[in-house]
Amino acid sequence: MSCLALSLQPTNGPDILLQTREWFPPSRALMALSSFRQTRLSFAKSHHQSAAGTGPDPDPSSDSLGDDPLAASSGQLIVGVESRYRVVYRLVNSIYVLAVTTIEDSNNNVFECINIVNQAVSIVVTACRGVDVTPEKLGKKYAEIYMALDIVLRGVSSIRLAAMLASMHGDGIAKMVHSAVHTESKIRGADTWGNVEPHAVDHEASVGAFSNASFELPSETLQAGDEVAAATFSQQGTEEKDSLGKADETEAEKDPFAASDRINKPPEELLIEGFKKDKDSGLSDMSKALAGLEITSLPPAAATEATQITVDGFEGRYGGVEFGTGGSTLKDDFEGHNSAWGGGLDASEFVGPKKVPKDLGLGGLEFINTSEPPPAAVAKGGDADKIVDMLVQKTQMKGPEMYIVEEISAEFRESLLARVGLKGVVYLKTVPPKPSSDNTETEFSFKVDGTAGVKRFVVENSKISSLGNGLFHVRTPPSDEPMPIMKYSLLPRMTPLPIRVRLVKRLSGTLLSIMIQYASNPDLPVPLNDVTIVLKLPVDPTLLKVSPKAVWNRSERELKWHIDEIPLKGNPGRLRARLPLEIDDDDDGSDLEIVGYVKFSAIGKQSLSGICLGPASEGKTDFYEVDHRYASGVYICN
Repeated sequence: MSCLALSLQPTNGPDILLQTREWFPPSRALMALSSFRQTRLSFAKSHHQSAAGTGPDPDPSSDSLGDDPLAASSGQLIVGVESRYRVVYRLVNSIYVLAVTTIEDSNNNVFECINIVNQAVSIVVTACRGVDVTPEKLGKKYAEIYMALDIVLRGVSSIRLAAMLASMHGDGIAKMVHSAVHTESKIRGADTWGNVEPHAVDHEASVGAFSNASFELPSETLQAGDEVAAATFSQQGTEEKDSLGKADETEAEKDPFAASDRINKPPEELLIEGFKKDKDSGLSDMSKALAGLEITSLPPAAATEATQITVDGFEGRYGGVEFGTGGSTLKDDFEGHNSAWGGGLDASEFVGPKKVPKDLGLGGLEFINTSEPPPAAVAKGGDADKIVDMLVQKTQMKGPEMYIVEEISAEFRESLLARVGLKGVVYLKTVPPKPSSDNTETEFSFKVDGTAGVKRFVVENSKISSLGNGLFHVRTPPSDEPMPIMKYSLLPRMTPLPIRVRLVKRLSGTLLSIMIQYASNPDLPVPLNDVTIVLKLPVDPTLLKVSPKAVWNRSERELKWHIDEIPLKGNPGRLRARLPLEIDDDDDGSDLEIVGYVKFSAIGKQSLSGICLGPASEGKTDFYEVDHRYASGVYICN
């Protein structure tokens, strides 16, 4: 509830003025004002008693406050016992300007009452022509102050308040009260209705004149139109009669209870019934189809001869077509081209004129059980190494390995970035423990660079300790699995975005069009590959049109696009979808929940955040930095 009453109360003497709202009883307002007066006087008595008890020399600073402690500054006071009210007051010379309101949890009433009290103070000061406000001066302008406070109590804008203050001493009460209609329009420079009313009248008269206007066409034009209409109607009538006659005949033939003539036809006629004959030439469709075929003629005799090649190592005759008479048939030649090693090519033509000798027996399989391995498999140094040992030696780690795994999350609303976050984890992969020997702990120092944009850094205290200036010392027993030793997060303004996406939706009637634009960050070291963009639709559409092709999951109502590669530089890519919706005519589609999800991952020599790992001292290799990885977390656009 807003301000309920306004009052002017002098420090000594009865109340000068009281203005209340229509629904607030004046008796309750008087009760609140009486309680305020009693509280004020009780404070003044206690002040006098305390001043008298101090002795003949009181503090001179206390005299500046006056007899009433509430005169020190403006403020508010809660009065009443059973019905409690909040009184906002301000003292102007010897007159209190009071505003009464209820006690509520919110502070809206307090600020509104303070604004009303300030406006009432402006009216009082203007009426008395200065801050020297006395009951005598208020009595001379009582009517103007009464009407002005009544308007202020119901709410007034700053423009109208300025007009009221300007007309307080010159134009009289009537103009001050009734000038509210045109005050704001006059100050803002708007036209009044009296100025624009003639234009509205002229507009209505013009509309009426055009509505009642009529004109006549020449007789020649009317006669020509009648002739065209007669010819059109006669032609349409003839076509309708023909179509009705044909429809009757077809309906008679399609009678399901009528006997068919096909029963009496022989089977031969039923088989050849589908081939329609040409009335002019009497040829069947098969003859016409065969007549349109083009038969390729045989190549000339010169093209069938082979070419002699004399290049060293490739001597021989190549090419040519030879028709033999050795009894081969078309079937044998055709099947020879279809066999796995057929086609008329001999491997000996490419390796030399001599044939490769073939080994007898099982083709080398007999060496497994019947003989020793060939001498070429024996090393020159003596004993032969096992293949398993050679493979194990190749896959063994040279030392501890460290890499960074980062996860970036972002949310785009239209084309604006709403929020972004990146968290990374530094992993340590030690040399796997050996069960046969004593496993020593992995211990070394390393340095972390590129931490200008880091918001928070957390280390695993049981495995790693900080040496200061970006140096860390790690000491941990060996393990088979990579272990996280450090975690960090970046500042949002320092977080790089691998890809920017934008979702645009438009609703035209009942047709919803959705477009997703995407563009890669040109500062990435390598382009993003195998990017998946998923569009979550609000409904299960009956008709869906997408571009380019996508995979539709009906149970999840998701459209999935797979992009092989996004170039670093180039035009943004576009994914489009269109579907009908069943919504009301007054619905603009703003409540539709349409979300796009982006999924990607990459591996490279550099991390996405720019953080890199290095040895504590140059020239010393205590560990190996392998490929870093980053992937998308919650990467959405809506």
